[in-house]
Amino acid sequence: MRFTKMQGAGNDYVYINAFEEKLPADLPELARKISDRNFGVGGDGMILVCPSERGDARMRMFNNDGSESEMCGNGVRCVAKLVHDHGIARKPELMIETGRGVLTLQVFPNVQGKVERVRVNMGQPILGAAEIPTTLSGPRVVDAPLPIAEWVANSPAWFAECGLDPRITCVSMGNPHVVLYCKDVSRVPLTAIGPILENAAVFPRRINVHFVQVHSPTEVTMRTWERGSGITLACGTGACSVAVAGVLTGRTGRKLLAHLPGGDLELEWPGDEESVFMTGPATEVFQGVWPG
Repeated sequence: MRFTKMQGAGNDYVYINAFEEKLPADLPELARKISDRNFGVGGDGMILVCPSERGDARMRMFNNDGSESEMCGNGVRCVAKLVHDHGIARKPELMIETGRGVLTLQVFPNVQGKVERVRVNMGQPILGAAEIPTTLSGPRVVDAPLPIAEWVANSPAWFAECGLDPRITCVSMGNPHVVLYCKDVSRVPLTAIGPILENAAVFPRRINVHFVQVHSPTEVTMRTWERGSGITLACGTGACSVAVAGVLTGRTGRKLLAHLPGGDLELEWPGDEESVFMTGPATEVFQGVWPG
């Protein structure tokens, strides 16, 4: 089975063109094996590019623990690149079906005709607490107190070191996100803290966790603990959620440059009832054949 390794701002997945390849019955097991960084190809997970009756292609995304997620912003940009560059649909605007609906993507090829950057209409953010979902009270969770009292009580040292603001804001971009702000994201012990929040009982479908350092109303640095994958170099839906959270809490404006460990993403949320737009890179790393 042929595959293509791709990455968007360092968020790397193994892509399989299901227009051409026959898939095994146990897709979670394939995802776990093929994305293993020691014994497989290696990646944050596996993404299938499948035929669609609603768009040019359908994206199915699996984390490296085998769980299937609704959406991946960096992943969908790479899907658009694969669809364009591999000849599935060569046009400047593509429609890709995802777990959160059909998204519109603009592709920007270089002089050789290969896509380098993609702008995605990510759709409107979902802000209702029950729809995110979280069991925290209120119609929205904006600058709400951290819900894990024991964690707060046992963490005064690193709270002070990174200058954590112990409030959370929750946003869904088709998948759930929690955003926290601090003065120095490099001091956050992400491997210790990420799993605790990801699996907190108040998030019944688990959650993606983001710590954000604000430099100005137009610029932030963020780090991510991704649900089902752990630390990742970038999270596109997470960056969109950070852009929305910044507006909701008054920390940032409607246009935002987000610095992630794997690269930069440009975000825009033009209005409260409008879609979030994300622009960023999409890169093909290599192709190969999976023997399993």
